[in-house]
Parts: sequence; structure tokens; C-alpha cells
Amino acid sequence: MKLVMLGTGHAAVTEIYNTCFVITDERIAPSRHFLVDCGGGNGILTQCRHGGIDLRQIHDIFITHEHADHVLGVVWMIRMIGTMIEKGKYEGNLRIYGHSGLVPAIRTMAELTVSAGICRNIGGRIQLIPLESGDRQQILGCPVTFFDIESTKAKQFGFTMELPDGQKLSCAGDEPYNEKNYEYVKDSSWLMHEAFCLYSEADKYKPYEKHHSTVREACEVAERLKIPNLILYHTEEDHGAMRKECYSAEGKQYYHGNLYVPDDLDVIEL
Repeated sequence: MKLVMLGTGHAAVTEIYNTCFVITDERIAPSRHFLVDCGGGNGILTQCRHGGIDLRQIHDIFITHEHADHVLGVVWMIRMIGTMIEKGKYEGNLRIYGHSGLVPAIRTMAELTVSAGICRNIGGRIQLIPLESGDRQQILGCPVTFFDIESTKAKQFGFTMELPDGQKLSCAGDEPYNEKNYEYVKDSSWLMHEAFCLYSEADKYKPYEKHHSTVREACEVAERLKIPNLILYHTEEDHGAMRKECYSAEGKQYYHGNLYVPDDLDVIEL
């Protein structure tokens, strides 16, 4: 299993892509993919192409919440995969998961922007699956549990995934980890956590006004939970090529596990 970070930036980035990623199962050929969020537009298609992600092997998509930088790209996935379905070039079904309040919005967006010929597959081979907190699904042959992150803004879900080798990966969404979700996140081998900016630059970027956290706080969470692997994402882009170095330097002051600060299209072996 591997994780491909298709995008690592926050909502307003222009030089990198909005945060979204794929978990890939390479145990069988061709590889199968679980896509989490789609970014803010058709850049998702570019990132999939550059990341070597075959759209024909994406059968599960999870959208965390309604914000534009996470959801708008799903319309393009529906359009492209729906077209392949119509042309007989896609096997099986596409399943799109989201909390129960988000699913109707995804359907409406698709019906407003994608042709009726493609949208006729919604409810058939394109399945929109509403979730409640605590719901479980089998994705890539792995148990996945979805949970409400208790957002103070838009309703948002995260998830935990039990990997084939017994490891557990938890994604806390794009807001700070909430202690109410301890039972879901505890004993995780991997934690994916947003880090809007460096703690040393909080006055500049004002993450708390947006209900985001800094590198320091994300690292303190992982250290407290004794999580061995921490992945930081949903960041500013102003540090450019130095972002990995700067974030790692600050993070290692507060976290003593394996710290990952991926760039777009970086691959992490799980």
C-alpha cells in the first residue's frame, strides 16, 4: 500500500494543488485507488495523470466536506468516469462517499454542470453513499471507519483505515484533531494532520482565525498520542522548495517519530 499526495496546499494556493490524496493498493495488478478529496477544479485530472493514477482504477472517492478546495474537483471525476462508463471503458461501479448533508449537494452540482447522459448513471453505476459518524465501509479490501471531526465551520468527516499489515491510518480532515475523536484515532500507526503554517509565523498567517493549526501543534498532538508516523498537509506555499526543510526543522522540536512534509505528487510507502 502506498499514499500519493496529489496536492498539499490550502484553499488559496496557486503554485501547488489543493490538498487531496490517493491510497493505492498494489497487491494486485492493475493497482486500485481510493481517492480522498478532489481539490477545487479540473487540476485533479492533471495531478492524477502526473501521479500515474489510472482513472479506470478509481472506484472509491471520499469527500471530507463542502468547501470548494475539496469538493469541486469531484464534478470532473464524475464527468470523466461517467464518460468512460458510457463508452464501455470502465468496469464496475464508482462509489462516492460523503456525510449525509453533503451527498445531495454533490448530486446537484453534477446535475447542473455535467450532461444528462452522464448523470443518468447516478444512482446506478455512479453511487452516492451518505455517511453517518461511525459508519464502516470496505475499501480496497480494508475496513474504513468514518467519523465527524466536530468542525466549528462546515460539517466534516475524517476516517481511519485498517491496512492489510495491521497498521492503522487516520485522517483528521483539514482542522485540528479533536479529543472527541480519540477512540477513532488512538493506536494509529499513521496520522494525517493539517498544518497551515509554522508556529513561528502564526502572526503572519493567522491560522487560528481559520480554525487551523500550526506545525508545532500538529506535532504535539502526534507526540501526545504516541503515533509513530505523522504526515503534514494543507499548508501555505510561500516557502516553496524550502517548505519541507522549514516545517521539518520546527516539527522535530516537538515530535520524535517519523515526520513527513510531502510535496505535491510525493509517494509515501505505508
